[in-house]
Amino acid sequence: MAFRQMIQEESRGGVTMRVHRYVEKKMVARGLPTGVEGQMHYIAEPTDVHQLEIEISNAAVLIEPGALQYSYGNLSAEVVRHEANKGFFARAAASAATGESAHATRYSGSGTIWCEPVRRHFVLATMDGPQDALLLDDRAFYACAAEISLTTHMHKSISGMFSGNGLAQPKITGSGVFAVESPVPVHEIDEVPVRPGEEVVVDGDFMLMYSASLEVTIGPLVQGLRSAMRSGEGFVYKMRGSGSVWVTPSARIA
Repeated sequence: MAFRQMIQEESRGGVTMRVHRYVEKKMVARGLPTGVEGQMHYIAEPTDVHQLEIEISNAAVLIEPGALQYSYGNLSAEVVRHEANKGFFARAAASAATGESAHATRYSGSGTIWCEPVRRHFVLATMDGPQDALLLDDRAFYACAAEISLTTHMHKSISGMFSGNGLAQPKITGSGVFAVESPVPVHEIDEVPVRPGEEVVVDGDFMLMYSASLEVTIGPLVQGLRSAMRSGEGFVYKMRGSGSVWVTPSARIA
């Protein structure tokens, strides 16, 4: 349709996901300091609105609860539980820790699903198996092929419990297409390789996702309480092994 523009597409195994951007949307005013006390300069900027379209052909997908806007075709829907082998309280605790729902809506059959427009960005990608498993930022998961499972990974780092990022993170494993939400567009995401014998250090506020195969320690950048306070960095992710880290360096730029 004229008011939408497709900007990304991924397809695998009967599941096709497309990200659409609204071509024109209302302008919003933003105030910038002029350097003179009490005075602001106001500029008008377009709002970023994106929408996820999912087309399935004799396949199935899992979508975050409440994400549906409308659908059509020969589809059936049911609510499924992530980590069905866990008890109610275990799932509730994992959901509270990661920010992800303990349930998802499963759509199966053939048809098209349109999710609600959001002001965040989407990242589409595919996984080829367990070797591609990823740990995600809290609340980043949005949708995936039914062959991908969403579980909770518990960090063993004792210092991690004080980091504010929590000891638990969502983990996706399997094969197929998936979509995650991002605070920045795809072209503003850096993929940082982690090589054997080297260490990658990332502020958790800029972390989007990383390879589940990495060895991760969550803790202060430097040792010692006084030194940690002086560094101004608080707690960071320290990663070793072989894999990749995806970070969002422009996430805090207004």
